[in-house]
Amino acid sequence: MRLSDFWRLMDDEFGERYSRTLARDLVVDGLGDRTASEALGAGTDPKTVWEAVCRAQDVPVSRWLGRDVTPR
Repeated sequence: MRLSDFWRLMDDEFGERYSRTLARDLVVDGLGDRTASEALGAGTDPKTVWEAVCRAQDVPVSRWLGRDVTPR
């Protein structure tokens, strides 16, 4: 997963403003007690970070792939 895909998924699920706050402030056990931003900065794969955030926030698995987007 690309970093841009991670942020698109975060924005779609949590909203553009809240997703940045969540990534900066939520300490996620599944990321070694780091925030998403810290984990990404340390080189953790964005997909791993996304899935850990989803688990921590109880996002239904059916939404982990994001919303359907019509190709251009």
